[in-house]
Amino acid sequence: MAIFELNDQNFHTETSSGTVLVDFWAPWCGPCKMIAPVLEEMDQEMGSKVRIGKINVDLNPDTASQFGVMSIPTLLLFKEGQVVEKVTGFQPKERLMNLINPHL
Repeated sequence: MAIFELNDQNFHTETSSGTVLVDFWAPWCGPCKMIAPVLEEMDQEMGSKVRIGKINVDLNPDTASQFGVMSIPTLLLFKEGQVVEKVTGFQPKERLMNLINPHL
């Protein structure tokens, strides 16, 4: 699997089924740059169990607003279209894995 880009148009379609971790980010955000390699590593390790998507909040303000994203990075975990977990700020890989695993 590969990390995929989300936008205001495809967001609900892409998060409506399965388990999807969404990274709300922006290119100017330092902690967003720090978490990117962590997400890449998780994507390779988890394969098809979890899909990981990224949405640029500067380009897609409607979706960020809809989910109350006030600071970035914010990660939302969707299961069958519903938000089941939310964390804000840089998180180590172990913390993210502990967040995801109960929902698999």
